[in-house]
Amino acid sequence: MERLSSQPPTYGNLITILSIDGGGIRGIIPGTILAYLESQLQELDGEDARLADYFDVIAGTSTGGLVTAMLTAPDENNRPIFAAKDIKPFYVENCPKFFHRKGESCNGSLNCCHGRGMFASHRNRLNLLAGPKYDGKYLHQVVREKLGETRLHQTLTNVVIPTFDIKTLQPTVFSTYEAKQYPFLNARLSDICISTSAAPTYLPAYHFNNNDNEGNVWEFNLIDGGVAANNPALVAISQITKEVFSGNSDFFPIKPIDYGRFLVISIGTGSAKAEQKYTVRKWRPNGVF
Repeated sequence: MERLSSQPPTYGNLITILSIDGGGIRGIIPGTILAYLESQLQELDGEDARLADYFDVIAGTSTGGLVTAMLTAPDENNRPIFAAKDIKPFYVENCPKFFHRKGESCNGSLNCCHGRGMFASHRNRLNLLAGPKYDGKYLHQVVREKLGETRLHQTLTNVVIPTFDIKTLQPTVFSTYEAKQYPFLNARLSDICISTSAAPTYLPAYHFNNNDNEGNVWEFNLIDGGVAANNPALVAISQITKEVFSGNSDFFPIKPIDYGRFLVISIGTGSAKAEQKYTVRKWRPNGVF
């Protein structure tokens, strides 16, 4: 099967975008949906078909950024290291260890990392004051093991992964388009995934350095991309629009407002339960800070 992503977007009638939202362990939801989508494509084009073959851009933030890397990072045969059907088992196997606090017993279930007992809620609040709930060490280890030294420019199709820099207080978008123009953004996929997954209060912010083509060192101090870009589909569309404006030959003769040529599949991770625990009076009974 010929890889569709080897062709520029104008090879077909549409610019195809796959977008995956954040949501922590709820990444199981898009993993399940993507496995079904890929299986349907395999019925048409054979068992070697992968999602990276069909999308001009795959975008994701937070856990969606991790899924994006899994779908697009190449193995030794220049095919994706993960098939879509492997994503859900990856989460089921590893998430209990991702969200596991030092000193707690872990039985491997998805609920083992949540505090229990009559003092659990008070203990959890105190832990927030001491820093993030989880140290992220196992997450960092697994991501580095799976993605190795693969860099942004090596992905099998274009990717867009937002993060937020807490030093500059500005979004930092890692995309294959930006990396071509600004080599200092051509970071390792493992560093990008750890950064975009660093949800405040849950996982620690992530620091790394990267060199540009002249050997200059660029510093990044990053957290979860959802802080700045909770909808990666819009970030991906913005990146493509910039390429059209800049005259990228891959997009000729598409016009900047020719959005009828965009086919976007945006997959969410459900909605978190709105617990609504506090009001000002509950937190400070006299209502004054």
